[in-house]
Amino acid sequence: MVEKIKDKMGDLTGKTIGILGLTFKPSTDDMRDASSLVILPELVKSGAKIKAFDPQGERESRWRLKAIESSIEYCEDEYTAVEDCDACVILTEWNQFRSLNLKKIKELMHADYFFDFRNIYERKLVEGLGFVYDCVGR
Repeated sequence: MVEKIKDKMGDLTGKTIGILGLTFKPSTDDMRDASSLVILPELVKSGAKIKAFDPQGERESRWRLKAIESSIEYCEDEYTAVEDCDACVILTEWNQFRSLNLKKIKELMHADYFFDFRNIYERKLVEGLGFVYDCVGR
């Protein structure tokens, strides 16, 4: 997934990535086998800074991602997590991420990359708002 991000965005040095969802699945704080445990360290290794929000996963994430804690800013909600970001990345399909105000997100972001790694949104809708959209398997 990090390669998909790099393919679209190029060099990640100094870029800020807004991460929505840290847990393995929604409605839990379980991070065993969570994709965030692999993706976030790789993004940081590539020079990116992270802003992240998960409704239940922050506490668990803080100790599991302790090695990169200086590169992660934990946010109070999904909109704060994408504010001034170069990309939005959905990693967990929390219900509240299924009804994002995409127009608001577009206004809050610094750049227009939207990576939907849970295939929540339809390409036409997201691209119609001016995002550069990528997902998995479609």
